[in-house]
Amino acid sequence: MSVTATARITAVADGRGSTALPVLESEGPLALRRTRSPDPAYTRVTVVGAMSAPLGGDRLAVEVLAGDGARLTVDSAAATVALPGAGPDAVPASYDVRLRVGEGAELHWLPEQIVSAYGSELDLTTRADLAATARLVLREEQVLGRHGERTGRLSTRLTVRRAGRPLLDQQLAYGPGAPGGWDGAAVLGGHRAVGQLLVVDPAFEDALPPPRLLGPCAALTPLAGPAVLVTALAADARLLRAVLDEALEGLLKETTALQEA
Repeated sequence: MSVTATARITAVADGRGSTALPVLESEGPLALRRTRSPDPAYTRVTVVGAMSAPLGGDRLAVEVLAGDGARLTVDSAAATVALPGAGPDAVPASYDVRLRVGEGAELHWLPEQIVSAYGSELDLTTRADLAATARLVLREEQVLGRHGERTGRLSTRLTVRRAGRPLLDQQLAYGPGAPGGWDGAAVLGGHRAVGQLLVVDPAFEDALPPPRLLGPCAALTPLAGPAVLVTALAADARLLRAVLDEALEGLLKETTALQEA
């Protein structure tokens, strides 16, 4: 039996320099917990999996609103494993992430990996709507198959709008049924971990970092807006995270320097 569930987070500035959580609604396999933040300037929410999901046919969603002036980090306690549905007629699962970030607000969306188990089918959609002065740090990581197995079918789409205008819209597909050559030398080159890091910050308005390589399988690309996209491939999740963490640390130092200039 498939599951339909939506978890909701609303964060607002409390007027005392902190961020409150007037809405923290868990549902189905998506359990939300307020957790201790390593940076006291941010309120932190962790998504905890309350059951195995997504399975074939599941319809899961997370809705996050960071209101004007709020500072919020959302992460997850463990990787999300997409699993096959029961029976030969199982339909694909879907996982929708909807992010809204208000004026002067900052959201760090930092979940653990999506693991595409063999036989699974998952459509992952992430949509972010940002105010003109909003800041966003978004990390997505996909692992194609558990250890020693082939991948399932995984489709991802990331759409970002800033001040009502498109900033980024990209779609990727892997596994059975994806366009031919998806795992060839021109796409993944045999790698099984793929990820991206998006940093949107008004500090980049007049001083975008130049494009550059971040290793043999990673690149930094400035976007047509105050944003930078890092894309990376790696042999496994651990190596992928190391590349993205290093890139994020460098970009946060750059934005801090620009803000203080």
